[in-house]
Order: sequence, then structure tokens, then C-alpha cells
Amino acid sequence: ATLSCLGECLNILQSHSQVPPQSQTSQHSVHGASFDGVPVWTVPKSPSGEQLKNGGLTPLRSAEPSPAFRKRSLSHGAEHHPGLEDISPSEEVTDTEDNEEEDLGVLDDQRSIILHLLSQLKLGMDLTRVVLPTFILEKRSLLEMYANFMAHPDMFLSITAGATAEDRIVRFVEYYLTAFHEGRKGAVAKKPYNPVLGETFHCSWEVPRDKVKPLVRPNQGTPGKSSNNSQQGEDSAGGCYRVRFVAEQVSHHPPVSGFYCECRERGMCVNAHVWTKSKFMGMSIGVSMVGEGVLCLLEHDEEYVFTLPCAYARSILTVPWVELGGKVSINCVKSGYSAAVTFHTKPFYGGKVHRVTAEVKHNPTNTIVCKAQGEWNGTLEFTYSSGETKVIDTAKLPVIRKKLRPLEKQGRTESRRLWQHVTKSLKDGNMDEATEHKHRLEESQRVEERQRAAANKPWRPKYFTKEGEGWTFNNSLWKST
Repeated sequence: ATLSCLGECLNILQSHSQVPPQSQTSQHSVHGASFDGVPVWTVPKSPSGEQLKNGGLTPLRSAEPSPAFRKRSLSHGAEHHPGLEDISPSEEVTDTEDNEEEDLGVLDDQRSIILHLLSQLKLGMDLTRVVLPTFILEKRSLLEMYANFMAHPDMFLSITAGATAEDRIVRFVEYYLTAFHEGRKGAVAKKPYNPVLGETFHCSWEVPRDKVKPLVRPNQGTPGKSSNNSQQGEDSAGGCYRVRFVAEQVSHHPPVSGFYCECRERGMCVNAHVWTKSKFMGMSIGVSMVGEGVLCLLEHDEEYVFTLPCAYARSILTVPWVELGGKVSINCVKSGYSAAVTFHTKPFYGGKVHRVTAEVKHNPTNTIVCKAQGEWNGTLEFTYSSGETKVIDTAKLPVIRKKLRPLEKQGRTESRRLWQHVTKSLKDGNMDEATEHKHRLEESQRVEERQRAAANKPWRPKYFTKEGEGWTFNNSLWKST
């Protein structure tokens, strides 16, 4: 069976080198259907336009990155925009779902389907409209996957408590590097549901206040009297901070998601937009993402613009697994600090998997203040300019479960309710039924799209507004200050 499989793979690769390029339109038609496929995981291009050479995936040409989100008042007239306040925290309950996928590999009948699909693809082909088999689905929407990157909200909230700009960007890098393992939990690479246009996802986290105290390093001594420290005195009084999250699929062609996360008590928020693009690479799939995120710390009047790594689904004919690769950046213009992060892909021979390195630099003085190395889903070691080191084991970090409303209280377009029948069928192992439910959902979207076109009524997102090449949340914290 193995020799037969390898023989078929060889035939596919040989056909790729012999068949002349066809038009882009014909390449996008597989099985005669249209589908906005977003394989496995996702990630963006650096605003600097730096080539992501590591790992072999050249970033697809993108629009210019959106500008950093300034504290400004946008004029929307007297119109009311829905916001986080529309979801009552009292209705939310602790999530009991597990993100981990237990599937150990591709069965023989599934392998034949994948081989048939691969035989119709060309190297470098955009997979955005390629119909992918249902058995590779992950039982959660891409919008929910973005929320799962916030599984350590205590580390997120600690960023703004840093006494100096250097401390704050170092904390951000620590949080950034530890966020991926929970969002991409599990050894098997599967594809989250492609959000339909107008789909939304809401959740929140309750973070104990005593978990968000500044972690003063030994060489810093006792914190001085500052607004940060006086705030910490109030924080220790007990209770919890509430971190709230909303995501929305704001565009269908191209597939763009917007998401926003905030903690009003801490005066901090994140706004991001991501345009997912996937690429066929032979025996793997590469996923790039156009866009950026901005972390705003209102107390310090700082904005941190960041991007995300590329992702790859490797060994798609055997046991698919996820690998991150490429160079990303974190920049704060006001403070002059930046971070360069490299996710290293495994060489063909030797080398380690999931390796990541990072450097934090003060640009005006060209001084490196922190270095990091390790595995993004394992142990990370941070070395500071003082010579001090710190080790973080991502597998041992406490996870704070998100809270969300039960299905019966969710809106019609919310992810869990929208995909509930597909999810149940996948859990039951009924792939035919899951495919049918998925097809009905997609066909419903096509009907609505045709109706809007006939009525000359363009789609309008509920929570986000397009600004330049990006999307911003309507009721964000920086607009209310």
C-alpha cells in the first residue's frame, strides 16, 4: 500500500511538471463547486514587506498594511453601532469544549480522496475556492480559533502593568510567543470552518486580579511609586477583570475576518483584521495572511503593531501536522522598541521542529534588551540585558477557559449555533451528514448573496467599519477616550 501511494504521488508530481499552466479561472474550479477554503491555520505579512524566505513560502502580494489605529473620534452621525455591551456577561457560562483533535492519521479511503484532489491541483495554486473534503474539518470556526489565542489573558493584562516601555514590550513578546500553542492545540493538522459572511463569535474571560500583578525582576528592586503601582494596590483588593472578545467575518471575497478584544478596567485593547490565503505546495499546504493587529495601551498612549507567522500543513497524505514559519515583527513607534521574531521550519535533514527565536531591540540606541529561543509549543527561554534568564513551559501554563452563551441564547449568525449540526455530525463520525449540513449552509449563503446583488444592496458588517485597507471595531476603547 505504501509503494502504491508513493507511486501515485510520483505520477502527480510528474504531471505537474508536464502540464502547461492554465488560466487562473480554470484552476479554481475543482469538483465543479465554489468554496472559500482556508486550509488549516493562518498568518500575516509584515508591514515592512520583508520576504518570508524561511520555509519556502513567498508571501502573496498584498494590499498596503493598514495604518496604526490612532485615538481619534470617527464621525458616524447619530447612528448606533452594536458593540460588546450587546452581550450580557450574566448569560455566559464557562466553555467545556476541548480544542484538541484526537485523529491519528488519514485512513486508506480518505487518502484516495486526497490523492484524487491533489491530481487536479497545480504547484503554487491558490486554494481559496477549492472544495476540500469534510473529514479534514476541525469542529470549530476560524473565528473561534482566533479567540483561543487569548487562553492566557492574565499574561495579556500584565503587559500594561510594566513599569517601563522596555518591560512592556518584553511582556508583550512573552505573551505573543506563548499564545500559539493553545490556539493551535493538538498534534493533528485540521482545518477550522471557513466563516460565512456576517458570522460572529462572542466570548469573554474572567481573570483574577491577583494573577495580573507586575512580575518585578530581581535587578529592578522594589517598584517605585507610580500610577502603575498604585493601580496594582487597588487590583489586589480581589475580584476579577473581564476581558471581552468579538470576531466577525467582514468580507467573503476575499475572506477577511476582523476581531477585537478589550479590558476596559485596564485600558487596553487589540484590533486586528486578517485576510487568509492558502497555497498548494505539493505534499503540504502553506497558509499566508494579509493584515495586521494593533495593541493599544491607553494609559501609556502606546500602540504595538504586530503580524503573525505563516503556517504549513505537512505530510497531508499520512498524519498531517502543523508547522509555523517565517519572520514577523512587533513595533512601538512611540517608545522606539521593536521585536523581530523568527519561526524556523524544520530542514529536510536533521534540525528541530517548532523552533522559534526572537530579539527585542531599542532602535534609537541599537541595543538588544532581550533574546528568546525555544519551541512555541514547548519550552521558551528568555535572556535579558542584565544577564538574567527566565524559562516558560507553555505546556504548564494555566489556561483560563473562555465564557460564552449557551447555543439556545446565541444569535442566528454566531459560530457555535451556525455550525452546530456540522459539529455534531463530525463528533458522531458521520461525514456524509456533516457534508450535507455544510453544503446547505454554503448554499444558503449563495442565495443571500444573489438576493443582495439583485437588490443592489451591498453587505454591511455589524461590528466593524472599513478604514483604508483595514477594518476597525466600531466602539473601540481608543474612540471613547
